[in-house]
Amino acid sequence: MSHPTSVAPMVARSGSALKGRVTVPGDKSISHRSLMLGALAVGRTTVTGLLESEDVLNTAAAMRAFGARIDRNPLGVWTVDGAGLGSLVEPETVIDYGNAGTGVRLALGLAGTHPIATTFTGDASLSRRPMGRVLEPLRQMGARIIARSGDRLPLSVRGPGTAAPITYRVPVPSAQVKSAVLLAGLNAPGQTTVIEPIPTRDHTERMLLGFGAAISVEADGSGGRIITVTGQGELQPQDITVPADPSSAAFPIVAALITPGSDVTVADVLLNEHRTGLLTTLQEMGADLVIDNIRETGGEKLGDIRVRHSALKGITVPAERAPSMIDEYPVLAVAAAFAEGATTMLGLEELRVKESDRLAAVAAGLRANRIECEEGETSLVVHGRRGAIGGGTVATHLDHRIAMSFLVLGLAADAPVTVDDGAVIATSFPTFQQLIRELGGDLSPAGEKAA
Repeated sequence: MSHPTSVAPMVARSGSALKGRVTVPGDKSISHRSLMLGALAVGRTTVTGLLESEDVLNTAAAMRAFGARIDRNPLGVWTVDGAGLGSLVEPETVIDYGNAGTGVRLALGLAGTHPIATTFTGDASLSRRPMGRVLEPLRQMGARIIARSGDRLPLSVRGPGTAAPITYRVPVPSAQVKSAVLLAGLNAPGQTTVIEPIPTRDHTERMLLGFGAAISVEADGSGGRIITVTGQGELQPQDITVPADPSSAAFPIVAALITPGSDVTVADVLLNEHRTGLLTTLQEMGADLVIDNIRETGGEKLGDIRVRHSALKGITVPAERAPSMIDEYPVLAVAAAFAEGATTMLGLEELRVKESDRLAAVAAGLRANRIECEEGETSLVVHGRRGAIGGGTVATHLDHRIAMSFLVLGLAADAPVTVDDGAVIATSFPTFQQLIRELGGDLSPAGEKAA
């Protein structure tokens, strides 16, 4: 399933307060991994609450191409029938991952140690994104790779007859690289070890443990972690309930914070400690944000987040917090536009290689809507509103988070905000427009009459 070829400009306008209780779609990271590990387990895995977005559906299609049977029943419960580690079959066609950077990088790890040849491609945005960070450890494990210049898609990978287990120190904080190496290690004899100097989101480790993999996680004494997986064991099928995605929850949360009179609760949100950087940051800025009904499912913590319109103040967000909120900086920049004073965000180099150059795209979107900011090579300073804001059109660059962030801006700005393509939102949050409207927000295709 690839990215839609038609574009659909969308506009958001300020209006009434946002009120209500909503549930955002399931977590994208856990959804990808549920399908992949289910495909490697022996027997049937069931997944409730799977994110049915383009990115995740592309992973479902990929796992089918590798030989797993994947079905969805009328109640929305997915089943994955896997045949075990080492069982992946060679796909008959090219695997198109659309816009799914997480999906394709994890799938490269999955396929890279199986003795099969696989060709991966993606849309224009994904084809610009670097894959070298994942390909380098796979080459060390014996995979042969033919890629475009700069290690970009489309590319073909052929796994070795027997993969070599490695010890790999990730050069930059990246849960995708770590996860790809651990998934590759599942089909290598002996122990594959990943050393991460700065801890990143740990869904892969938690889920591997749940599926019965032989995995250990240790502190390295300097704040980092050493993760070791023993390959060629047997994974046990699981019944998985996917919590709501905190990266998607960020949009109604920030929308409520900046829209006067708002009172919104987002239910069942994943509260993994490596994913809550935005919540911590917003609370430091003075957000009226309360988390309750905290509980556990499948080794992950979740809870309900109630947020009300708040007077925010600018702060400095430290660089070491970036891995726990890397996808939330665009919408944080929108919150910062309504804060008193300046908000400084540091350690943003990873934003340069997301679906777009996300740092440049955020800065351009802010300026298009009369919000002052300074874009550094790895930083962004946003100045709280000093006059009327809004009224601009934002270039999304095929980036779903840019689109949603600036539509959130429009819900509280002094003039409507237009994004050049709302169709890209379906890659991660297909019900976004419906959810915002349920809360009372004015969101519509450009050209439609204002609500």
